[in-house]
Amino acid sequence: MKPHRSSIPPSGDTDTSAGPIYIVGLDRSGKTTMRAFLASHSQIAIPAVGSNMWTYFYGRYGPLDRPDNLQRCLDAMLRYKHVRFLEPDVERIRAEFAAGPQTYARLFSLFLIHYAQKQGKPRWGAQSGLVEQYADAMFDAYPGLRMVHLVRDPRDRYEASLAKWPDGRGRAGGAAARWRFSMRWAERNLGRHPTGYTIVRFEDLISEPEATVRRVCEFLGEPFEPRMMAMASAEEFRRSLGEGTRAEASDLLSTDFIGRYRGRVPNAEVAYIQGHLGKLMQRHGYTPEPLDMPAAERLRFGLIGWPRNSVRSLAWYALELAHHAWPQRLGHTPGRRMWVAIDDEAGDEERDAVADPTEQADRPSVAGS
Repeated sequence: MKPHRSSIPPSGDTDTSAGPIYIVGLDRSGKTTMRAFLASHSQIAIPAVGSNMWTYFYGRYGPLDRPDNLQRCLDAMLRYKHVRFLEPDVERIRAEFAAGPQTYARLFSLFLIHYAQKQGKPRWGAQSGLVEQYADAMFDAYPGLRMVHLVRDPRDRYEASLAKWPDGRGRAGGAAARWRFSMRWAERNLGRHPTGYTIVRFEDLISEPEATVRRVCEFLGEPFEPRMMAMASAEEFRRSLGEGTRAEASDLLSTDFIGRYRGRVPNAEVAYIQGHLGKLMQRHGYTPEPLDMPAAERLRFGLIGWPRNSVRSLAWYALELAHHAWPQRLGHTPGRRMWVAIDDEAGDEERDAVADPTEQADRPSVAGS
């Protein structure tokens, strides 16, 4: 079988207007690695932390043309560490927001446009998890938008996630649900927005970084710049990889993390992931593998493990749909550690506390997140 290639349309099918760039997809799938490359382009500014504005704040406070709703939304956003990392000029945002359409999409963009201007770059962007489900609203709001969706073998992504969530029953069911949910949105968005949406495989990014980044630049309508391969504007990320400051991507990234699930994830859990995602996996170049499971292990998993994982999968789907359908009542909320208290007289100590771009971010393993 020929290796699967990321679905980046040829340049002839690509509108090259320089709209914003969103890097989307699940955690542990390469978004931070892609951000490190793209943010090192002379024209592109993408913050070192995921903005997650659409995920946590979209639609939560009612129409923003009402001053009380806008105030509640801004109060919440300014308590979120990843927004505070952008060091926004709140009064400037208020003034500019009042002068145009008072929508969530425009409010979010002002934070990121101002960040890009401070970086001296004309094109703004963000990385954000599961924002692919808002793609239609985002394409309506942002002319020339480009969305780069990172996908990783669900078995390897699950193995990488176990370091963060080592315990729990039915955990493979939750991981399978998230992967299916994200990839169904990816396929839908690619069909509806073929010139503005692309899917990039983690495995291609790691094993052929320059060729993959060149294709992404072509999709974005930007010239490839060799300095991108040294991730020159992603010092924190480079340090997390433990390499020198001048190393190229081929020296920074390791293919050892491809296929790492073998021998690390119980066969029963691999069987569940493959059983539920097999056809979808194959469409994106991931081949289910035969598994050697003793009869007793198969029976036990069939009676206990499979139902338990299926219940967790269905529960995750139901909760995610509820988050999306009723954002004001059941919307996603940042974890407790991601909030800071607002104090008009806060000094350097508080600013330092929210200035760490690595805290609770979508951090990489050595192979990238």
